[in-house]
Order: sequence, then C-alpha cells, then structure tokens
Amino acid sequence: MTDTGETEALRTPERQVSVVRFLGEEGTMRHPAEQDSPIAVVDRIASIVNCVAADDAPVSISEVARRTGLPKSTTSRIVNSLLPHGLLEMEDDGLVLGLRFFELGEVASRPRNLRRLTHAHLERLRHATGQTVHLAVLDGAHVVYIEIRRSRRIPHLPSRVGGRLPAHATGVGKVLLAHSPPSVAEALIDSGLERVGPCTIVDGDRLRAELWRVRSQGVAIEREESGEGVACVAAPIMVRGGEEPIAALSVSGALAEMDLEACERRLRETVTALNAQAARLPSSWRML
Repeated sequence: MTDTGETEALRTPERQVSVVRFLGEEGTMRHPAEQDSPIAVVDRIASIVNCVAADDAPVSISEVARRTGLPKSTTSRIVNSLLPHGLLEMEDDGLVLGLRFFELGEVASRPRNLRRLTHAHLERLRHATGQTVHLAVLDGAHVVYIEIRRSRRIPHLPSRVGGRLPAHATGVGKVLLAHSPPSVAEALIDSGLERVGPCTIVDGDRLRAELWRVRSQGVAIEREESGEGVACVAAPIMVRGGEEPIAALSVSGALAEMDLEACERRLRETVTALNAQAARLPSSWRML
C-alpha cells in the first residue's frame, strides 16, 4: 500500500478501531495545537493508539509520527510512557497494541451478560439477607467489582463498582483464587501479600491452607480481611460444568451484626438457582 493509501485507510470509518474508548475519548485522529492540557494529551494518546490499531503489521515510531502529524519527539515520549503499562508493545522494530488492551476488552465484556443473568438474583439476595451483595470477577491479583447492591444498614464498605481490591484480602477473591489453577495463587504469593485489613492473610502457607479449605467447602468466609469491622461470605458462580468460576457472589456486612450462617445458607440457595438458570440458556448465549 502506498503512503497515500495508508493515510486514506486510516481515514476510512471501517478501519477505525474504537480502542480509543478505553481512554475516554471518542474522537479519532484529531489534534489540537501542541499544548500540555489533559485533553490535548489524551487526544495525542488516542491518535497514536488508533494509528497502531489500524494496521495489522507493526508500525515504526517514525511512521506513527508521520501518519498522526505529531512531532517525532512527542510520539516517542508518549510511546515510551505507554510501553511499561502494556498498552503498546515492540515487535519486529515496530509498535503493536499491547496485551493490556486485550485484557481490558475481556474485563469490559464480562458485565453485559453477567448482569443480565444475575440482576434479579442479586436483588432477591439483598432483600433476603438485608446485607450488601457483590458480584466480582478476578483480574490478575485483584478482584473487580461488577455489580454492588448496597444495604442501607451498612454505612461503608471498601468496595465500589469498577473498583479493585487485592484478591487474597476479600471473600470473592479467595473463592475465585481457590477455584483457579494453583499457579494463579502462587504468582500472587510470590509477589507479596499486601495487608489491607486487620486480619488480612499475609503469609503464603496460611493462604494456601485457606484456599484449600475454601475449595473443599465451596464458600469463603472473610472476617476483617478487607477492612476493619467487615465480614463476608462468598461463593463461586460455576456454569455449564466449568471447572473454573466465571465470577463470584458475596454477602457482606458489619461483623458485629451479621449472621454468617444464615447469609451462607441464602447465598448457597442463590448460587444454585443462578447456575440452574444458566444451564437452561442456549449454547449461543455467551456468559462472558
């Protein structure tokens, strides 16, 4: 393809890749005057990412600068900032989209059908227990909260929709780690276990024993591991005979007020009903 052809292809709507949405900016290939306002910086990042995404082959920094119209020094500075975050990668002396974009896309796609499947179950579970209900997925060493149905009785919990917490310090995280390949937990242990709450497990052997107990019992119990005064019971969502969970559901509240046994019973009933509903879905209905 000629240089002119490459430029025209980038202007063609069919070739525009909407990865820019991850960066919170809908416009593509538009540049304000060189200035360091936050909007200008985001615009330049979006232009560079879209330029790399529009080509199947690696693109050199010089070519990215030429196509976007940015100075090569500016392009190099931005690229060098994106490389450590995994948003761009070097391949054959050129740039390609990094694995982090794939990971972001994977996480972003999960809530859609998960929310549709679990919406009514979350509401019923909150009503039955009077506690806060969480839906979360595992992303590396952290859990990401997809949905939260908050109880008015609980003034504050460390979770928020879209937020992250270290997996080893939460009920949902422990139950997801317990049903994941052992290498996932081992990598987390090797990286060091951060203390989040008064009772966070920060010893590798203790965490291994806890995960074994969680896997054998089917639920995880948390007492002040994610925060002072917080308690939680969590269970995995396993569908279509899968060996690994697609998500985890939990009931959380104040340790001093929460009846963990009653909440565990309600949680198990909810997960059983949820899995039965999922089993009746057509095979074309993708969970994630």
